[in-house]
Amino acid sequence: MNKSIQYILILILFASCEYLPTVKNDEVVIAKVNDKFLYESDIKDVLPPEISKQDSILFIKNYIDTWAKEQLLLNQAEINLKDETTSFEKLVSDYRSTLYINSYKEALVLNKLDTTVTKEQIENYYLSNHQNFKLNEELVQLKFIYTNKNRSDKKELIKLFKSNKKEDLDSLKSRSLEFKSFNFNDSIWVKYNDLENRISALKDLEKNQILKKSNFIQKEDSLGLYLITIKDVLNRNEIAPIGYITPTIKQIILQKRKLELLRKIEVDLLNDAIKNQNFEKY
Repeated sequence: MNKSIQYILILILFASCEYLPTVKNDEVVIAKVNDKFLYESDIKDVLPPEISKQDSILFIKNYIDTWAKEQLLLNQAEINLKDETTSFEKLVSDYRSTLYINSYKEALVLNKLDTTVTKEQIENYYLSNHQNFKLNEELVQLKFIYTNKNRSDKKELIKLFKSNKKEDLDSLKSRSLEFKSFNFNDSIWVKYNDLENRISALKDLEKNQILKKSNFIQKEDSLGLYLITIKDVLNRNEIAPIGYITPTIKQIILQKRKLELLRKIEVDLLNDAIKNQNFEKY
């Protein structure tokens, strides 16, 4: 702890009506509640970095008061809940064991788990389990432009947008800085709800007016002009396309690997204990 913080602690201690500078295990005691002690090092561990001297004084005072209240409440709880002590101690012991075990497992997984998932593995899993990936919401593929509705080249822009020619699409992409927002990648599947939130003008239309394949929509509002082409639609309960579901499949494969690895670790640990006579059944 730097000298300025030590100085602040000394000031606080002197300001206290019970200033008792105590040293225990070579550490300065900052506060005491019954047989519990708060040490200088405890304050150092929680003090935010780069805090000003004035803020440090307030922070330390509040921390000491909070610590004291917790100790007093804990003391009263231990006195008044003596009948529950055994069950509480078991809960604490169980939690401590679980915390250690899970932390150790996570460390082993982090060190040993193969996190590489190939395209072939994803495709094989999808082919074997595609019926499990039914959609619970509509998906669309689309391109759109949102731009100024008063632009002088509106007719030309609409013509370019409706065209299927690559050179016309390239022309639109080269002018993308003119648009308020846009999407030209109509190979990506998008949730219909996300689309509706992004393009507010669609909220005025019925869903069945929008969710049509090869559907062109031209819509204006007070802010601008929307040009939208719905390339393709997938409805609820249809099978999700592999491109859309790939991140989910990857997580499923990794989770299965993780569980298999943990089972193997547990079996090997048990077998080693039996082999080395560290575990015996009676």
